[in-house]
Amino acid sequence: MSFRSSFLAGLGLVALVSACATTEAPFTQYGEALTLTENTSVSAILADPDAYVGQHLRVEGTVVGVCEMRGCWMAVAGENDGEQLRVKVEDGVIVFPMTAMGLHARVEGIMEKIELTMEEALAQAEHQAEEHGTEFDPSTITGPSVTYQLRGLGAEIENGD
Repeated sequence: MSFRSSFLAGLGLVALVSACATTEAPFTQYGEALTLTENTSVSAILADPDAYVGQHLRVEGTVVGVCEMRGCWMAVAGENDGEQLRVKVEDGVIVFPMTAMGLHARVEGIMEKIELTMEEALAQAEHQAEEHGTEFDPSTITGPSVTYQLRGLGAEIENGD
């Protein structure tokens, strides 16, 4: 190989290494690495949540809410207007950043059904009002409640650059 060929090959290698070193991953990982390749539609889950309770699922969508106090949950939009699935993680183990709002996310977790007594529903509503800086009105809670959420194990959130 001639000097010129060697030089050009080396220059090409340097350019390739430089390009790889400056290319940022398109998603940032939170918690465990994702293992599932198939998504379950948020709309399908919300249409019949009991059918998914206890299942390990992967969902994908736009982040439409993030816990402002601790980053301990985020909400992922469904395919239809107004649909969203809450993804709750263990406090302090995974912390979702507020900058995730409006970005694309892929999330894995276990679907949960949470049944609250009247007292628990009141306490949860009061906590949510405090979290969102709104006034708490106990008269809006009329009885026990059932909610569904994904207990998040890991997530990948699009980089917002």
